Amino acid sequence: MTRVFGEAPSAAEMEALARAALARLPAQFRAHLDDVVIAVEDFAEDALLDEMGIESPFDLTGVYEGLPVGMRSIDHSGTLPDRIRLFRLPILLEWCERGDETLEHLVAHVLIHEIGHHFGLSDDDMHALEEMAG
Repeated sequence: MTRVFGEAPSAAEMEALARAALARLPAQFRAHLDDVVIAVEDFAEDALLDEMGIESPFDLTGVYEGLPVGMRSIDHSGTLPDRIRLFRLPILLEWCERGDETLEHLVAHVLIHEIGHHFGLSDDDMHALEEMAG
C-alpha cells in the first residue's frame, strides 16, 4: 500500500488488510469464520475498557466478542453473530512504536490473535496459525 507521509490508513483500508490476512488462512480455519463479522473502529468504547480493566484506549488493539467454537450448542441459536473488532488508532500507535514490521503484518497478528479466541486456541496455537498465514 503506497501512502503519502503522514496520512494514516482509514478504517476501510485497515479492514481490507484484515480481510487479506483472513484469506491467507488455511481452508479448515476459514470455513468456520464465514459468519464472523470483522469491524474496524478507532477505539474501544469506555464500557468495554472498564469491563476489561484497561485504563487507556491505546492499550487495546482488538477484541473477540462471541462464543468460542468449542462452546457452542443448539441452545445458542438466535444469538448475535460473533464479531472481531480491530481498533485502528491503537494498532497504528503500536506500528509506529515498533517500527520493525509492516502494518499488514501487525494487522494480521492482531486479527489472528482474536481468531484464536474464536477457536479457543492457546497462545502457541495462535503463533502457529500466524505462521501459516504469513
